[in-house]
Amino acid sequence: MNEAKVFAIANQKGGVGKTTTTINLAASLAVFSKNILLIDLDPQGNATTGSGMNKFELKETSCDVLLGRTNLLDTVLTSEEGKFDILPANSDLTSAEVELLRHADRSQRLKDALAEAIKVYDYIFIDCPPALNILTVNALVASNGVIVPLQCEFYALEGISALLDTIRGISDTLNPGLKIEGVLRTMYDGRNNLALEVSQQLKEHFGSRVYETIIPRNVRLAESPSHGLPITYYDPSSRGAYAYMDLAAEFLERQEP
Repeated sequence: MNEAKVFAIANQKGGVGKTTTTINLAASLAVFSKNILLIDLDPQGNATTGSGMNKFELKETSCDVLLGRTNLLDTVLTSEEGKFDILPANSDLTSAEVELLRHADRSQRLKDALAEAIKVYDYIFIDCPPALNILTVNALVASNGVIVPLQCEFYALEGISALLDTIRGISDTLNPGLKIEGVLRTMYDGRNNLALEVSQQLKEHFGSRVYETIIPRNVRLAESPSHGLPITYYDPSSRGAYAYMDLAAEFLERQEP
């Protein structure tokens, strides 16, 4: 059996559609009959609530997995709303950040915890916190590739230079296979000249790694997390739902030529 491919969805800048992308790419791939695990590695727990879970009622979370208190597969829950599995998170993860720094294997904890899970799933997506901290490092060390959501705004390229440096550093030392899987343009408004200009810059800089699919600004997409539903179920006829289904198809085309 093939092992799951693991992808960190990362950008240290908040508000770029990172969690929205993690949830909706997972849910859209589930529509394509893929067995998906979403790992919430953000202490805000937004991917957890956006997948229909109550983060305040969790018994065990990704924090417990990272600290070795529980087995990852025993901690996974199923999102009935998204038809994928999720390793949930809440603010407990903040204490894990501090605790992990005391351990010599602090960067490898998630990779080690995934040893069994990669035999169970087709794809695993990790929703990273909006910071280049030990949690993000764990995600990058455990991943085959990084998907970078980017809003087409003035500081878009400048903002990811630190992330690119981190990816390069981890690729040179802890995870030689790590690469940028794709750059995703989010919250896109084609009527905006700046968006068009930045979009062109991204293509010049990243070439074919920029996904052809563009995620538009969409009110229904923005509303769906507050209902604990991926957009494919909240409003399957919306522009946002079509965009993420297109992204899932493009993602699979790249994985399974």
